[in-house]
Amino acid sequence: MIDGIRNNIAFSSPKAAFTRNSAAADPAQPLRRVAEAGALKSAASAGAALVADLAKAPPVDAARVAALKAAIDAGTYRIDPDAIAAAMLKLDQGRP
Repeated sequence: MIDGIRNNIAFSSPKAAFTRNSAAADPAQPLRRVAEAGALKSAASAGAALVADLAKAPPVDAARVAALKAAIDAGTYRIDPDAIAAAMLKLDQGRP
């Protein structure tokens, strides 16, 4: 081990928390630090934002997805590079 590296790292794994001075170790302390830093709140708000974005998205056409999967599995699906390029340009220009 390189001198000084271990002292800069709190714990390399959850197991390490109990192998070091387990009498004084508080297993909930890392969770408290995360909660105090607001990481859980931001993760929850990110999850809520994702759910809201998915709710605004058009519904999935299950029949179309199944047809595409079947064509891919059968080896009959052909990629249209011109259509892909056109769609990429539309996205880049902000057009729907």
